[in-house]
Amino acid sequence: MPPATNPSPPPSPITTPSPPLSTPSSPPPPTPTPSPPLPPTSTPPSFYPSPPPSSEAAGEKRVKCKNKNYPHCYGLELSCPSGCPEQCEVDCVTCSPVCNCNKPGAVCQDPRFIGGDGITFYFHGKRDQDFCLVSDSNIHINAHFIGKRDQNMKRDFTWVQSVGILFDNRKLFIGAKPTSTWDDTVDRLTLAIDDETISLADNEGAYWQSQGLKITRSKNTNAVEIEAEGNFKIKAVVVPITEKESVIHRYGITQEDCFAHLDLSFKFYALSGEVNGVLGQTYGENYVSRVKMGVVMPVLGGDREFSSSSIFASDCAVARFSGESSEKSKYASTMNCASGMDGRGVVCKR
Repeated sequence: MPPATNPSPPPSPITTPSPPLSTPSSPPPPTPTPSPPLPPTSTPPSFYPSPPPSSEAAGEKRVKCKNKNYPHCYGLELSCPSGCPEQCEVDCVTCSPVCNCNKPGAVCQDPRFIGGDGITFYFHGKRDQDFCLVSDSNIHINAHFIGKRDQNMKRDFTWVQSVGILFDNRKLFIGAKPTSTWDDTVDRLTLAIDDETISLADNEGAYWQSQGLKITRSKNTNAVEIEAEGNFKIKAVVVPITEKESVIHRYGITQEDCFAHLDLSFKFYALSGEVNGVLGQTYGENYVSRVKMGVVMPVLGGDREFSSSSIFASDCAVARFSGESSEKSKYASTMNCASGMDGRGVVCKR
């Protein structure tokens, strides 16, 4: 009786293992199929380097803290953030790279403004015209816009090509020279004070100084820092419209003109509550933003309101300039602002 029952169970386990043995042999051919997903990853290289982009692979600029008062950070080399891979500086206090175009007081790109209240907005103006950026009793800043007509839109693509600044009975001019092919080793910056051209050696740290005004090269070419004692500080960089930018934004830029323009960062030391202008109004005492929030590209209008007759004219409708220092509270220029990203959600404290 026992021998008869034992032979019957073994046949079933023997027959079942044989199918699995044949099936595992077939999967090895299909295993190459997961490799096809690699070709799709080869499409992004036009925008991103194939492996996860490292700072050097992405061509990001590396910058250093140059302030010896911060020994924990001095000389330390850091990579620019992805938001400004080719243009940034180190905040030696926090020992981190920062984009000047993402801080309050910035005027960059297709003019993208970050107001004193920290809100980001665009003001397009019109090409080949001048507009008042800041107007107060002791300072007036106009910007000359260059641009290109977009046939599919009702406006021009515009950029700030130069600024004219009136202060202390003086006239300061900062401009970007027209150029076709961009070469950052060639200086395309123009500077003049009271109609006299200012010449600086093409060396980082070279400076010119006169009557409380100091102009210093922040790199060998195309970038300066300008400070008028007790009044303002400006960081100005000449930049081109790159081929990549032209394709992404459909600017239609050709090799005949790269539309060299200024990226600007302003800091003010002595503004009154009545200050006005495209940027200046955002530092005003009772200013409430007029831009439509919650949209991808909040745009500020008012072409006529801010239009000036020339680069040094203080005749815009909102002009406040008298050439005299204001005796009112300077609270607006002493606001301390902190931002998360791109100037949105900024908190300002006096």
